[in-house]
Amino acid sequence: MPILNVKVSGQKSSATTQAINTLLLDLTHRILGKKKELTAITIEYIDADCWMVGGSLLSEQGKNSFYFDIKITDETNTKDEKALYIKEAFEGFNRILGKLHEESYIYVQDVRAASYGYEGKTQEYRYHH
Repeated sequence: MPILNVKVSGQKSSATTQAINTLLLDLTHRILGKKKELTAITIEYIDADCWMVGGSLLSEQGKNSFYFDIKITDETNTKDEKALYIKEAFEGFNRILGKLHEESYIYVQDVRAASYGYEGKTQEYRYHH
């Protein structure tokens, strides 16, 4: 039941949106073992003239960037799984966006089961029932 919030530099594109969705659904299922049907992804586009890294606009640097966070239930994935997920996600975004700035970030948030849920039930509740 992860939720992913994605920010991508550049102009909105349905092809890019679909490529990012496909990438993240695959990685989240294959590496983290999360169910595709419970994975929610939002994607927001930020103009390269509004994204700065190191004090310079991405548009001036001729680079692209992304940031996303994913919220998963604490203690459901290992450090090695999260490291592989981050590695493969960065590589995937590099293929999709090209000219990727190395300062592109992925944040895997381990959220306490008693503080996280869907359909009005916490993950803690689901574990016990």
